Amino acid sequence: MSHKKTSLANALSQLGRQESGSGRSVNLPLMQGSTLLFDSLADFEAARDSRYRPDVLYYGRYGNPASFQLENMLAELEGAEHCISVSSGLTAVTMALLAATQAGSHVLVADNVYAPTRLFCDTVLARFGVEVTYFDPMLGARLAGMLQSDTAAVMFEAPGTATFEVPDIPAIAKVARDHGAISILDGTWATPVFCRPIKLGVDIVAHSGSKYIGGHSDTMIGFIVCNAAHYLSMRKMVLAFGDRAGAHDIFLSLRGLRTLEIRMKHVEAAALKIATWLSEQPQVKKVLHPAFPDCPGHEFWSRDFRGSSGIFSVLFDCADKNKLHRFIDGLKMFGLGVSWGGFESLALPFDPAAMRTATAWGETGQLVRISIGFEDTDDLIADLAQALKCFN
Repeated sequence: MSHKKTSLANALSQLGRQESGSGRSVNLPLMQGSTLLFDSLADFEAARDSRYRPDVLYYGRYGNPASFQLENMLAELEGAEHCISVSSGLTAVTMALLAATQAGSHVLVADNVYAPTRLFCDTVLARFGVEVTYFDPMLGARLAGMLQSDTAAVMFEAPGTATFEVPDIPAIAKVARDHGAISILDGTWATPVFCRPIKLGVDIVAHSGSKYIGGHSDTMIGFIVCNAAHYLSMRKMVLAFGDRAGAHDIFLSLRGLRTLEIRMKHVEAAALKIATWLSEQPQVKKVLHPAFPDCPGHEFWSRDFRGSSGIFSVLFDCADKNKLHRFIDGLKMFGLGVSWGGFESLALPFDPAAMRTATAWGETGQLVRISIGFEDTDDLIADLAQALKCFN
């Protein structure tokens, strides 16, 4: 980090705040506003002509001191030069893909990406004349054989949604860069606490701040993190679509970042304890967790990540969907809902076979994604134990 406060703990506590001035607030206040006034036409024209800069006040949609502080903070945490806040994590992904492509472009997309990302590629990008090819996320450097002369971008996740394979991030980023394509990585799972993909060679990192960054399941925001080479094209695309993060979501994200490291360390330890316990249960066929040696790409996780988050999947040795329904409905402390990263624990069934086209999901059984929150860990295990009886 370029900031003097180099430790992660200090950065999370001290960045994104007003640093001087007697009587200043500990937290930046919620900042709302559309029209901004100027003292002279010369001042207005100067702001208008430099409105794409990340610190220029021009009109509410272009940002305000709070959004600039949040974006600067995320950029610092990622070891990047710039960050653009948008209205959701999916918006971060879709805007990055749109900025990286044009009609006639070709895009490579990992086969295990977030389902709405795939839907966007198959509908919007296809409608705009962009060809999409899905690839095995574990190809690593062998992905070079799939790039075409018109490949403009490579989109992937680390780890993959629901099945948690960890790709070789530096290898894929290098393949893309050597070919002149932009690499785009969804880094929501790890957050900057556990991985900094920009430092591994990735061009664009997209985050859903609705997850761990907000941290309380009450925020809808996304972030596009990049260096100077891609900043202007990304920011212009976002503004061309009229997108922006809401004032309250910016406020909540700044607040959530203060406790991010503490929360991530807690859910890491709790999830590892629960995942280990689940792996020992007779009803469980496999636990899909990047920190487990049998998880595909575990060696890349060990090399490139500093920890693991609170979300993983469990494959139950059962083909009966009625039993799966009884298991989910029998859980007392796990909520049922999409998203994750808040204080509550969640459980959500997935069918990877229905989400892939380039690679086969060869496992049998019922897959459930588990997100661990802040309830008592032993009580969560006890709840899982009583619900597991549904599989007997």
